[in-house]
Amino acid sequence: MATAAVTAASTLTVTSGTASAATGSCADIDVTYAMGTQFGPSEPSDPDPVYDALVAAIDTRLGGTKTVSYHRVNYPASLEPWSASVGNWDLVRHIEAQAAACPNQKFAAVGYSQGANVVSNSVGVGSLGSLTGAPIVAVIPANIEPRVAALVLYGSPQRGIPLYKPTTITGTYRARTLDDCATGDPACGGGVDPAAHLSYSRPEHSVPAADFIAVRI
Repeated sequence: MATAAVTAASTLTVTSGTASAATGSCADIDVTYAMGTQFGPSEPSDPDPVYDALVAAIDTRLGGTKTVSYHRVNYPASLEPWSASVGNWDLVRHIEAQAAACPNQKFAAVGYSQGANVVSNSVGVGSLGSLTGAPIVAVIPANIEPRVAALVLYGSPQRGIPLYKPTTITGTYRARTLDDCATGDPACGGGVDPAAHLSYSRPEHSVPAADFIAVRI
């Protein structure tokens, strides 16, 4: 993996969601999102339907009772073999910086497709060997781990090739993880419906994710 690529990814870019997101202050919860692999217009990065649906669902679910800040992981989301490692680096560095600046803030990390590999790497669950997997280069420190309220994985490639698994996150984070695999999704469930892998912007995925996060903060 190119050192320059990881160094570049350490520059943090915080992107707010809707108007309810806390800007320039310490929100109650900071939600970090890692997008899926960018193959072209079928998985656009901006707008990103999965991210937009998640933000809308969280804002609706919390209804102004909690403040939320959002960070979109700064990484290539490409087929380069180091791509997920760059995202892993950015995600961990962001949470470390937020934790230091905002001692009472809690965190949620959400990853879609390759972004699920990014999240898994960041909690010490290796993705190398799965589709778009890459080596772990950083892990959320143990002193911050209790503040990570929720993980959400959409269409995690680690559940699919080479052998279907019911979940990928084990250990400390297991009870805090929603590992969502759409019926027919070939990336995570061994299905044969490519459209299923593009379905995570639908309410049947975004609303349960928002609920899962909301009850844990």
